Amino acid sequence: MLMRTDPFRELDRLAQQLMGPGTWSRPTAMPMDAYREGDEYVVAFDIPGVSPDAIDIDVERHMLTVRAERRPATKDGVKTELSERPLGVFSRQIMLADTLDTENIQADYDAGVLTLRIPITERAKPRKIAIRSGSDRKEITG
Repeated sequence: MLMRTDPFRELDRLAQQLMGPGTWSRPTAMPMDAYREGDEYVVAFDIPGVSPDAIDIDVERHMLTVRAERRPATKDGVKTELSERPLGVFSRQIMLADTLDTENIQADYDAGVLTLRIPITERAKPRKIAIRSGSDRKEITG
């Protein structure tokens, strides 16, 4: 049997054990993707195993803050043999441009992915500028 080892995975696991789980005062960062899709800006956060009730989304001015907490799923009479999934508090802050409509953010949580859809304001959307021709000009006579 061939066993592959990844020394960096062990280093990550060791660092996580030494630093401990995230707390509200020192949360752990959560991975995210951000992209533009049509007239919306989409931000997706990976937070598997977190209950939707344990997710908190705030917008203050143009600062978006997402916090989530994963607690251990312990049951009476169960002895944990191995625990590698990170527990604790996860958080991410993003500075949003003033061209985004923070009043109409939509949030969906499915399969461990929190997806935020932020509409782009009308003034930030591309538009055509009409060009006046020479015949539209008026001459000022004195």
